[in-house]
Amino acid sequence: MKTRYLIPIIAIVLASCKGGEDLSDAYGNFEVDDIIVSSEANGKLLLLNVEEGKVINANKLVAVIDTIDYVLKRKQLKAQKKAISSRIENIQSQIDVQEQLKKNLLIDQDRIEKLLKDGAATKKQLDDINGQIDLVNSQIESIKTQNIAVVTELEVIGTQILQIEESIKKCNIKNPIEGIVLEKYAEENEITTFGKPLYKIADLHEMILRVYVSGSQLSQIKINQEVEVLIDKDAKSNTKLSGKISWISESAEFTPKIIQTKEERVNMVYAVKVKVKNDGSLKIGMPGEVNF
Repeated sequence: MKTRYLIPIIAIVLASCKGGEDLSDAYGNFEVDDIIVSSEANGKLLLLNVEEGKVINANKLVAVIDTIDYVLKRKQLKAQKKAISSRIENIQSQIDVQEQLKKNLLIDQDRIEKLLKDGAATKKQLDDINGQIDLVNSQIESIKTQNIAVVTELEVIGTQILQIEESIKKCNIKNPIEGIVLEKYAEENEITTFGKPLYKIADLHEMILRVYVSGSQLSQIKINQEVEVLIDKDAKSNTKLSGKISWISESAEFTPKIIQTKEERVNMVYAVKVKVKNDGSLKIGMPGEVNF
């Protein structure tokens, strides 16, 4: 009776040993580099056009925060800028008047100098006209000093307007990348604040398979190395994909409980990231295998 079952038992053991030869070099799960889009302003969330599981194009307007306070402030600053501009025009008019007066005095100066040579004018007359010219020059410089102060004030107002316009721009939030919305953290009509997360998005066109290797396997791999990636097709077969190693950890870590390596489990392993083009079959958290 014992002899009759000996051959089947041996066959099972041999099949198990053969199956062990088909084990992959490393195991892990697929993940993505997600982005959390946050609010860049404070106020009421007037629009949030995102839904979990939906694909959004890059640069699409997805959220709008109330800008009424910024708009009113910008209106006030523009009115101040207009008032300051009118002061500059008035100052320039004063300078123009003084410049014209100086021009007339210079003509008189030239005439007196000629008369003085002919003995038809006195030295006092020339001194008087020169004094008037010096006075006009002083008045012109004084007015220009006032003009510089007003121009500086105008530049400050201009900078404040640019800051307000930048704040208004940040109230219109555009989606940074084409991808699928993984999580939504806010709703329309809620009050949001600077830095508050609104939603999480990820580009699923390229997935990352994070696997773990032992120290003895490190010599087999390098950055940008092409590798074979396997995912479950059914209960007995796998689908083969092409991947590329994009990152290798510089330090070891304890083996995650969910990972089983080719060899017996070791205490310390190195994390490795493999980029894989997603044909639509890859999902976040899906298990995968790698052959180097």
